[in-house]
Amino acid sequence: MTEAGRPIEADALLATLTRWCEAGWLRRLDLALARWLHRERPQADAAVLLAAALLAHSEGQGHSCLALDGEGIAEPGLDGPPAAQAELRALLDRLGLDEAGWVAALLASGAVDGAAQAATGVAPLVLEGHRLYLRRHWREEQGVAAAVLGRVAALTAADELQPEPAEVRLWLDRLFGPPDGPLDPADITGAAGEPDWQRVACAVALRGRLALITGGPGTGKTYTVARLLALVWALHPAPLGLRIALAAPTGKAAARLKQSIDQALDQLELALPAALDWAALRRSLGTAWTLHKLLGARPDTRRLRHDAQHPLEVDLLVVDEASMVHLEQMAALLQALPARARLLLLGDQDQLASVEAGAVLGDLCSDAAAGGWGRNTAGWVQACTGQALPAALCVPPGQPGAPLAQQTVMLRRSRRFAGAIGTLARAVNAGDAAAAWSVLPPAAALRRAVPDPAGGVGTAGAAGAAGAHVSSMARLADPRIEPLLALALHGREGAAGGYRQALALLRQRPSPLAGAAGVEQHAQWVRQVLRAFDRFRLLCALRQGDWGVAGLNAAVEAALRQAGVIPRELRLAQGPGPGWYEGRPVMVTRNDPALGVFNGDVGLALRAAPTPQAPDRPGPLRVWFADGDQLRHVLASRLAAVETAWAMTVHKSQGSEFEHTVLVLPPQANPVLTRELVYTGITRSRQAFTLVAPQPAVFDAAVQRRTRRSSGLAERFIDAPGQ
Repeated sequence: MTEAGRPIEADALLATLTRWCEAGWLRRLDLALARWLHRERPQADAAVLLAAALLAHSEGQGHSCLALDGEGIAEPGLDGPPAAQAELRALLDRLGLDEAGWVAALLASGAVDGAAQAATGVAPLVLEGHRLYLRRHWREEQGVAAAVLGRVAALTAADELQPEPAEVRLWLDRLFGPPDGPLDPADITGAAGEPDWQRVACAVALRGRLALITGGPGTGKTYTVARLLALVWALHPAPLGLRIALAAPTGKAAARLKQSIDQALDQLELALPAALDWAALRRSLGTAWTLHKLLGARPDTRRLRHDAQHPLEVDLLVVDEASMVHLEQMAALLQALPARARLLLLGDQDQLASVEAGAVLGDLCSDAAAGGWGRNTAGWVQACTGQALPAALCVPPGQPGAPLAQQTVMLRRSRRFAGAIGTLARAVNAGDAAAAWSVLPPAAALRRAVPDPAGGVGTAGAAGAAGAHVSSMARLADPRIEPLLALALHGREGAAGGYRQALALLRQRPSPLAGAAGVEQHAQWVRQVLRAFDRFRLLCALRQGDWGVAGLNAAVEAALRQAGVIPRELRLAQGPGPGWYEGRPVMVTRNDPALGVFNGDVGLALRAAPTPQAPDRPGPLRVWFADGDQLRHVLASRLAAVETAWAMTVHKSQGSEFEHTVLVLPPQANPVLTRELVYTGITRSRQAFTLVAPQPAVFDAAVQRRTRRSSGLAERFIDAPGQ
């Protein structure tokens, strides 16, 4: 480890890391770990301190470990310009260590346990094969793998969970109707003539204590789950005692899960009114929980109310938007789930992974597209559905299928995104930027504000003409920020309007009524404002900069204030301020179970209803949140951990949908711009999508770049016994 014969001293390495931290290339936490190791393990040389800092930094980028390859540390990266990466590469070259050299240095440091000692050791870092872990992530990865394998290990015909296939088939035909004929090749990602994957998913989910259902937007994941719930209820010997729980990572996603399942059950009841006790089934579902609430998150501690010693009281748990569940949370969930309970994970493996470390759903579903079903699984599906799994998706006769594959189904037919949004999403997923651009015509003229006779703000433009043809897709390639702000305020032709239309409803506050009628009247107005706000959203790739969340929130706020749509800031009598005003959208940034708010919840600051005794005196400012049609509110003065949310990151938008989504890319390339980020932004759209790309080459590069998260979870299933 020399340069011109001089070794790199630990103090010199720490000075370099400090300089990188001051430049914003490393986090303070990354530097702190290296400094702590230097104090606790003074014998550790510079290479070990650098590895520790890079490991902590990679955890902040979502990796659960730091991978070594034959040449040493694989694909290192810093948060910074090309100069940052060049400095890191130069330092690694100076160290001159290959994989064997790194392994030797790490194991000799006293700060790292090898795989053989990991289970009983106490070192803060663990080296397993070519992967370096923080001990807690190694423990979590081990726990997830063991729990998953334990749940798929008992797929036998003697399992009491498995009903008779003939009875399953009878109910599937009732719940889904006659089996579909050949599928429309233009409306499916797979080939025509494939089986009804939703029926297949239900059959597979009945077979054991874990099921994974993955698929893109519009493939009917919650539609399928509603029928699976009815199926489980119909086949259970004592359904009134069946304990079912619905959950998702965020409040918005949980509300959407419950709403979608309720709608699907309503449709089933209309079609099959006497088939089941539908009211009892709905009661058994109860509300939908965030995972934090379900597990019993507590303020100021990582400890949860439910764990292996205090398990959840549930027989079937459905978790939606599982791509957002990070490694620590999945480990805690599996630990708290009773061994005999069923777990159903739903999600889109092509979406962005969780903000925190791990890409659990992606690891679990890494081979979902290939099927990999064995003879037993294929026979079970045929007996339950009357449909054969495609031979190309089954392992050759005589070979066992990978255990996890037997409990995984990818839904391959999109009913919602058969049009332009689906075409764009598929082009991005395929890495075909040229095909993506062909779906995105230049944006037509932005709408212009006109006086509204009701006192609000309307819009005028070609799109308002009867019969005018407009595209649901558009691109805005302008290096100036002003057209983007006009889009945010007024929307564009052919799509839901911008924020100004939603805020016009603030001027239409109803006159106060007395008693319960006044409370309900105010609640209806709040719901109307919240729904209008949720029609349109700006989604950003970055947090900082003029084209990031921070810059756009400030710019939109200033534009709305200049237009007279929102009032000046006010200082609350108690709590944080200034910054508050009526109409301010806010996102909660820290869990606060005592207040009933959780990270990612989005609400609007609105005045409480004035009292009939003082109709001219505005009520206190509260932040209102909607869970479906249910409202909850918190005094603004009690919310300290919030940020303005006219614009939000794509990561934070997961679990939400908007009529018109605007994806804003920055003018410069950035490592966070990936195919998964673009795909996730596109698929937040229900009806219309606008891409804002000041430099089209940035979009092209993002579509070509795939997210690669370092993890050892997928490999832990490779050598497991087949089924």
